[in-house]
Amino acid sequence: MRTFINILTLSRIFLAAVIFLLLISPDGYLLALILFFLAGITDYFDGYLARKYNAVSQLGEILDPIADKILVLFVLFGLAINLSSYLIGFIGAIIITREIWVGALRDLNARNGITDATKVTFLAKIKTTAQLFTLSIYLFGLAINNMLIIVIADILLFISLIITLYTGLIYTLNTLKTDEKA
Repeated sequence: MRTFINILTLSRIFLAAVIFLLLISPDGYLLALILFFLAGITDYFDGYLARKYNAVSQLGEILDPIADKILVLFVLFGLAINLSSYLIGFIGAIIITREIWVGALRDLNARNGITDATKVTFLAKIKTTAQLFTLSIYLFGLAINNMLIIVIADILLFISLIITLYTGLIYTLNTLKTDEKA
């Protein structure tokens, strides 16, 4: 079962690259939206199945958030290129920076034996959900060729960015607090 669950997780990485390529052509927008929805379903089911069948693994715990980040980044960059949007590109770069930063904090905390400071929080799950929802709105807007929906997605992207930066700040403050105690 663990192997199947990890394959579900890895499929998000593969789907991310396919979605990026589909965004190159207007004929690919609907399929990109469908595959993005499928990727979102795999995100739900890999966690659900791991908990249900007590098949949680260290590899799965590491791969799952990485697959989420790869999916988000591929789609953000695909959208930035497709829409010639410096806004999406810049926000995508900020999101990458935050992810690298939090990864570094997790590494530091693991080396110091204080992994609780950067353990995934409920708000971090909300962050991922907000990012995935925002990207689905962009893809939907492209699929039906409605630029008003793209503008709404731009607003949602700002909200996602704020949540993303806030969770990064929380992880940073938690790390600094536990580092002072050590």
